[in-house]
Amino acid sequence: MLKAILKTMRPRQWTKNIFVIAALVFDRQLFGAIDPVLRSIGGMLLFCLLSSSVYIINDIKDVEADRQHPVKRNRPIASGELSVPVAVGAVVVLLGVTFPLTFLLSPEFFLISLFYFVINLAYSLYLKNVLIVDVLIIAAGFVLRVAAGVTLIQVERFSPWLYVVTTLGALYIGFGKRRAELNLLQNGANNHRKVLDGYTLPFLDQMITIVSSTTIIAYSLYTFSAPNLPSNHAMMLTIPFVMYGVFRYLWLIQVKKEGGAPEEILLKDRPFQIDILLWGISVLVIFYLLAK
Repeated sequence: MLKAILKTMRPRQWTKNIFVIAALVFDRQLFGAIDPVLRSIGGMLLFCLLSSSVYIINDIKDVEADRQHPVKRNRPIASGELSVPVAVGAVVVLLGVTFPLTFLLSPEFFLISLFYFVINLAYSLYLKNVLIVDVLIIAAGFVLRVAAGVTLIQVERFSPWLYVVTTLGALYIGFGKRRAELNLLQNGANNHRKVLDGYTLPFLDQMITIVSSTTIIAYSLYTFSAPNLPSNHAMMLTIPFVMYGVFRYLWLIQVKKEGGAPEEILLKDRPFQIDILLWGISVLVIFYLLAK
């Protein structure tokens, strides 16, 4: 039963919560005092538990639809491996542990965490069926993770451009996810996710084109406008890594017909992993060795 609960918590998707430490890294505090580091890591772990409670609620709500899906029907609740009452109990325990700890870290962090939970609960119950709004909610989840991380440290030089880049990048992933789902399920898409009945591949391709191009533009503007970057604009050297990541993901969803589970791409696609690693190394070198 514990194994089934852990699987339903979707630990593979915990990679999303690395956005909580974005403020720590991009405000150049990663290698400074230990307190901001511990607070940021603690916040990231709490968001893992909080997001897992949302995933369990979503699986409870979508149990019948998941049974119609070629992949999701193997999830513990949909397959009958985990009963609904036990899953509800797991949610109660997770929330009972998470919210008090978020308040201890910071009242502002608690409020953002609560807002994250509320909008995701609304997403699971209704908003996932509202065209375009469903993807906007997904993007909001990433932005709230970044905002939550900001509340945990004394921010000095965190650029608001990062909120813009995060929003656009999340929209790109969200529309790519919808495209992959629509392509996989084809005529049976509406049986699994009602909102897919309102999407078409040409429409999603247009949305993906818009947000992918604006993501690159916004990131490029960030690299020479943020106040805490080297005056020689060395951060612009990271733009090719972002462009490759955008192009690689586009190739995966359109040519390889993947992207229904973006976290799987992050964990399995080697070129994508290498690109992120090189980008991360470049950012650390520029922020912590070149920036004054």
